[in-house]
Amino acid sequence: MHPLLARPARLLIVMLTAAACGVPLAWLLRVLAPRPWGELLLFTVPLTVAGAFIALSAWWVCRRHPLPAARPWAAVVAQLLAAVPSSLLWTALAAVGAVLLSRTVAPSFTRAAILGDLGVVFVAGVPLYLVSAVGHYLALAVEASHDAERRAFETEVGAREAELRALRAQLDPHFLFNSLNSINALIGSDPEGARRMCERLGDFLRRTLALGARDGVSLDEEMALVERYLAIERVRFGDRLRVEAQVADEARACIVPPLLLQPLVENAIKHGLQDLVEGGLVRIEAAREGGTLRLVVSNPVDADAPVRAGEGVGLENVRRRLAAFGAHEASLRAERATDRFTVILRLPVRTGGEGAR
Repeated sequence: MHPLLARPARLLIVMLTAAACGVPLAWLLRVLAPRPWGELLLFTVPLTVAGAFIALSAWWVCRRHPLPAARPWAAVVAQLLAAVPSSLLWTALAAVGAVLLSRTVAPSFTRAAILGDLGVVFVAGVPLYLVSAVGHYLALAVEASHDAERRAFETEVGAREAELRALRAQLDPHFLFNSLNSINALIGSDPEGARRMCERLGDFLRRTLALGARDGVSLDEEMALVERYLAIERVRFGDRLRVEAQVADEARACIVPPLLLQPLVENAIKHGLQDLVEGGLVRIEAAREGGTLRLVVSNPVDADAPVRAGEGVGLENVRRRLAAFGAHEASLRAERATDRFTVILRLPVRTGGEGAR
């Protein structure tokens, strides 16, 4: 079915436009053979409306011979061949209408006038059909462009979801490997600590699965997950692990990618505090700065330790999660001072239903 036939509003617009085109056609016929305006409009207005429906047939020819094509001339020839019978059909309808009018309400429609009118209708019918064909080609091009955009968007969404699934699959075993090593180390020296760590690990993993299945979580939920992770690590490090969290109240409702802070805190412990006999302070800060959410995770490092090349798995995963989250304005910057390593995250503020699902 033609798209216009499925949309009454657009079909009505086409019919009204076609009826309006009957006025200049009536003027042209009056110039060739002077007759009363009323009789000419009774002839031309229904005729142009019927011609509009005939011209809609170009849609099927355009779909059968699309542009651009390997043989564009084939499409041109097909349209020309379709224009002639279309114009002949329109002329035949004009002949029937003119004869009926001449025998009823339009005595000025003489045989000579009718023959002249039919010649004008046939000559005008071919270019009008070709104009309709051009319009249909433009409409099909717009439709194809919209379809291409929709497919590109669906592909982008599918790639984003695949990226998120891959990152979740990578993050979970990465953390689990480190935690099992910690439990293994505690079994011989502190069996009770190993048991508590297993319980807290189970609680953490359940929470990870719940949040990881969502596209976005509130910073408050992400901080609760970080607290569960830190509860696991405190069994291992005891008083060596100290944490200071400064999270502004207005920042807690902001939406962030799930498992965003946990890898950063894990890095802070694994690559910083773990190498220090006396332990140290891991600092977490979160605040809104206008339309930006600023997150900072910093940890002590051994001043004499060599600087590690690259960013490692944790920071790389965070960068990829930001990209998959769609936060194109987001940024991640890592800074190494003499005895402290700092990661600064900035991402656009999202709240409520803007990102969580």
